[in-house]
Formats: sequence, C-alpha cells, structure tokens
Amino acid sequence: MSESKGRGNLIVLRRAELAAFLRSRRERITPEDVGLPGGHRRRTAGLRREEVAQLAGVGVTWYTWLEQGRPIRASVQVLEAVARTLRLDTVERQHLFRLAEAPDTAAPAEGQLVRPEVQAVLDGLTAMPASVVTERFDILAWNAAYAALFPHVVQAGPADRNSLVYNFTCPACCSAIDNRGDQRAAMVAQLRAAYGHHVGDPAWTAFIRRMEVTSPEFAAMWATQDVALPAHYAKVFRHPLYPRLEMTSTSFAVQAAPGIRMVVYTPVNDATRAAMARLVSAGEGQHHFPCEEAHRARARDLQPQPS
Repeated sequence: MSESKGRGNLIVLRRAELAAFLRSRRERITPEDVGLPGGHRRRTAGLRREEVAQLAGVGVTWYTWLEQGRPIRASVQVLEAVARTLRLDTVERQHLFRLAEAPDTAAPAEGQLVRPEVQAVLDGLTAMPASVVTERFDILAWNAAYAALFPHVVQAGPADRNSLVYNFTCPACCSAIDNRGDQRAAMVAQLRAAYGHHVGDPAWTAFIRRMEVTSPEFAAMWATQDVALPAHYAKVFRHPLYPRLEMTSTSFAVQAAPGIRMVVYTPVNDATRAAMARLVSAGEGQHHFPCEEAHRARARDLQPQPS
C-alpha cells in the first residue's frame, strides 16, 4: 500500500469516527435539555441535526455533512460552538478536536490536570526531585526535592514556570543544571515533535515566538526541524551546598490530559541520595549561589526610576 493511499484511508476512518461521535453526542440530548419543545412525533432520539446547527449558529447543510463524514474542514470557532451545543465535557471536547484535526485552544486549568493522588505520588518520592509537566514543558506540580533544587522555578509565575524557559534564560553561573548544554537540543526536539499536535494553537505559537526572541540559541535549534520523544537522560545538578548531584531522568505518562507526564530524577549514587535527603529534611533554606546578589543588583538597576 502506498503512503498516500494509507494516509487517505486514515482520513476516511477519522471522518467516520468523528461522524459517529457527533451523532452519539447529539442523540443523548433531549429537546427539553436545551429549551426546545419535545413533542411526540420525533423519529430520532435526542436533537435533530437542524436543531444542533441552529443552536450552534452554523449552516444545516454544513453540519449534516460534518456528521456524515464528508470531506470538509471545521474551524476552531465552529467546533467550539458545536462542543458547547452538545455539552461536551473536557475529555469529549479534546476527543472532538483531535478527530477534527484542529488545535484545541481551551487548555484545562492546572487544578484539573494534577489531581491530589498525583501530588501524593510526587510527595512520596522524598529524595527524588519530581515534577509534572506538559508537552510544552510547563511545570504544573512538584515535590519538596524538586523545590530544593529549583527554588526560583517554583516561585515564578505560571508563565515563567517552565523547564525550557529556565534552561535557556537562567545564567549558567546560577543554574541548577550543570550539564544543561547536553540536554537543550533534545528538549527543543521534543517540543518540535509535540508541536505537531498543536499547529495553529495561539498559546503554542506565542510561546515559541517568545522563546525565539529571548534565546537565539533556541531559535537556531528550533530551525533545525529535529524531533524526538522523551527519553532517559543523565543529569548533573548543582546546589550551593552540593556542587555535583548525579541523577537520571525518567518520564511517566499521567492520565489527566494528553501529553502530561511526570518526570522523576533518580540519584545514581549514595552521595547524591544522602545530599537530597538532607536538603529535603532541612526544608526550604535560603542558600544561594555566589552570583545571586549581583543578579539582584542588576535587576534593580534595570527597573525604571520614578521621575
């Protein structure tokens, strides 16, 4: 089978799945649910196609073709209207957008992504720095060991609480990652692979543009078009009290939303394991790299002065 024919078959299957999904969601909603008269002569369960089209503000013919699996393209705005009309929950909405091969611009709130039981797993990894991240490397949750290594990351606002932002913008003199140069290209390649699921997503586009402007090194790596999947990596971290902490990274999928994963750093020797245990038991200390004060002074100098 040729590649083009295989791709064509996948498209047909996807459209058929989309049609069946829309029909099943339409049939579960009664007219009374949306304020329409029910009547006794309805031949179909749930809403009629024309009723869905009317409520969603789209053409009846267009919606009929969509539900019949015809070769038409649906815009994000139209899919959003259909999702609202069919009262899709978060998982159903994501499924609809994936079947329609459209970027879903409504990301779930952080509290929906990281459930208490996931946080409990993080907290149980006492001497292992661990975090929950998105495909875009946004950091959603972490444990005490992670906070001990990356205090500035966990204290940052949501827009800056991101592993890529940290790796490409934190000065080398105060970075907690000693061998970050070995990891940057792999991280950008992972981002490029994940971007294939989010082409046209405004949030992703804005993030990539921000990184390109902020870091010429990121821009050069992004332009290579290299792609990769998360893998095991050797990590060498540093802390003001411990200049070398050797670990390996492992990723686990988290069944909360597509692309969410838990990243765990495992100490590879007794010295690192003991150091992490001491850092966690000591709590959040005020230990800083020697360059910390210089960076603070520079930040104060760059702040606009009152006129």
